[in-house]
Amino acid sequence: MSSIRPISRRLLLGRLGSGTGVVGTFLLPEWMHGAMAAGLSRHHPHRHPAPPRPEKGKDLPLVMLDPGHGGKDPGAIGVSGTYEKHVSLTTALELRRLLEASGHYRVALTRARDVFIPLETRVAIAQDHGASLFVSMHADALADHAVRGASIYTLSNTASDAQTAALAQSENSADRFGGLPVPHVSPEVARILASLVRRETRIGSARFARDLVGSLDQDVPMLPNPERHAGFVVLKSADIPSVLVEMGFMSNPRDEAELRKPAHRKLVAMAMKRAVDAFFAGQMRMAAG
Repeated sequence: MSSIRPISRRLLLGRLGSGTGVVGTFLLPEWMHGAMAAGLSRHHPHRHPAPPRPEKGKDLPLVMLDPGHGGKDPGAIGVSGTYEKHVSLTTALELRRLLEASGHYRVALTRARDVFIPLETRVAIAQDHGASLFVSMHADALADHAVRGASIYTLSNTASDAQTAALAQSENSADRFGGLPVPHVSPEVARILASLVRRETRIGSARFARDLVGSLDQDVPMLPNPERHAGFVVLKSADIPSVLVEMGFMSNPRDEAELRKPAHRKLVAMAMKRAVDAFFAGQMRMAAG
């Protein structure tokens, strides 16, 4: 007997001239639901099993933290040899400590140690956990070593500026370490996946990005126009508000020197925690009416 359990999926197929929506209900194998949500095939060779779900306070919102890079992918290497993968992980661990100490959230990490995880798998982990918020944490590098400051990015088909386009290309290329490219999908599947990216998700991502900019700007240097957007693979979650935080640039000596300091990383984590608080407070206000 097959062990694959079918599940139902409702999709909006189109609208009539009157504006009435035409909705179809489909029975799909359970593996296909996960693949559609994450853009993965059933047998994706690099998919890692998700970490155990946090059990404490099951009704609390789950914040998924995504420390960039890891393992054989060091990320950006600073001018004095600092690895981005270490900066992103230590800051994420500090942010997890602060969020859990508040008692208001459950927190999970896509990686809690120095291991490599493909970009699409990071999205799948957040989907599998039913995360309420996805925060990818980075400290990249640019050719211009004079550029410094934190910045926040949300998903868009087009980049807000040339600098952001270069960052997205750099971050998206992380899967070169996985040995295989991100799998291509048919135009039909691509359209279905695009239909799952709800308007509410985009609005939530933009609102959280504004909360982060306002909070970080109180304590750390920021890029000009720090709220930006581009086609980051790691932000392509169908139904989870998602942002990518560049905490600074390893290519800038001052940013790198600051990010090496535990006190500065704690300052960044505290600012991000305030933004998480503001985001969920806003969610509660909207739910209340």
